[in-house]
Amino acid sequence: MFEHQSQPVLARELYLLRIARGLFRGLLILVSALGIGMVGYHVTEHMGWIDSFVNASMILSGMGPVSALNTSAGKIFAGCYALFSGLAFTAMLAFVFAPVFHRFLHFFHRSHYPHDKEEDNCGR
Repeated sequence: MFEHQSQPVLARELYLLRIARGLFRGLLILVSALGIGMVGYHVTEHMGWIDSFVNASMILSGMGPVSALNTSAGKIFAGCYALFSGLAFTAMLAFVFAPVFHRFLHFFHRSHYPHDKEEDNCGR
C-alpha cells in the first residue's frame, strides 16, 4: 500500500491525497458504526431515531449510554456494541494516522539509502 523505505519519499501532493483517503476511510468507519448503533438501539430498545443517535454516539465515543436500557435484548446489544465500538475506533485511528506514521518512519530511515545521501542533514 505504501512505498518501500528504499524508494524516495512521496511527493507532498500525493501525501496529502493519501491523508485525505485515510480521513475518508476513517469517516466511513465512523458513519457505518454509528448507523449500526442507531439501528440496534431503534430495534432492541424501541427508541426514536434521535435517542438512538445520542446513545450510539455516546457509546462510540466511549462516554457510555444516556438512556436507561429496559430490555434484555437492548442490554446485550449495548454490551456487544460497546466492544465493537472499541475496535471500530481503533481501526478508524489506524486509517487516519497510518500515512503520518509511515511518512515519519520513511524520513527516519531514508539516510540509509544512497538516493537520499545528498539530502541527508545528519552529517554523514
